[in-house]
Amino acid sequence: MNKTIDIQDLGQKDYKATWEYQEGLFQSIVDTKIKNRREEANLETSNYLLFVEHPHVYTLGKSGNFSHLLLNEEQLTQKGATFYKINRGGDITYHGPGQVVGYPILDLENFFTDIHKYLRLLEEMVILTLSDYGVKSERSPGETGVWLDVGTPFARKICAMGVRASRWVTMHGFAFNVNADLGYFDHIIPCGIRGKAVTTLNVELGVEKVDEAEVKAKLLKHFLNLFEAIPQHNNVTF
Repeated sequence: MNKTIDIQDLGQKDYKATWEYQEGLFQSIVDTKIKNRREEANLETSNYLLFVEHPHVYTLGKSGNFSHLLLNEEQLTQKGATFYKINRGGDITYHGPGQVVGYPILDLENFFTDIHKYLRLLEEMVILTLSDYGVKSERSPGETGVWLDVGTPFARKICAMGVRASRWVTMHGFAFNVNADLGYFDHIIPCGIRGKAVTTLNVELGVEKVDEAEVKAKLLKHFLNLFEAIPQHNNVTF
């Protein structure tokens, strides 16, 4: 089993270009697994973790409800935002500047074959990172992601998650609000959940801006520990 993970920080990249890049990495792993099965080739499969920040964009999961986007095409243009219907689970969400997005593209057969455990470890990575900043967070029963003050009128989401998996290979991932503009969430029903707020780390800390590079370093540390993985660092552009 290959527990090495190729860590790539893509900087700010267009959503569609990043999605296509993810798809290419995902398909290369799937193709290797098919070759192994058909030809008994016993080739190692690769693993990746992409960090990225997107320009303003709304994405809708395959089972999502289009009515949860509250803007028409003209209003999207006015907001400088784009929209894509994509092949992950979950409903609608927003990505934009000030948000740390992570896309683990893993062959889970290198780690464990349990998609629920996979999601819980991604949540735990964010929970531990928030704890490093003195912020207490938790899971909300039946609602994937990371939340604050669950079970109170002040419940608010700080990290959304939506993944796709096929042949135990994952793609898509998590979106952690670090310094994001919360106004963009006013134009959707986030994750299809009515009546619950969203928040960011800088709001919770009462500061103007949190160092996003530091947040990524903390996320990576916890990710590697939780998955018992070995990092290989690459900075790439495409």
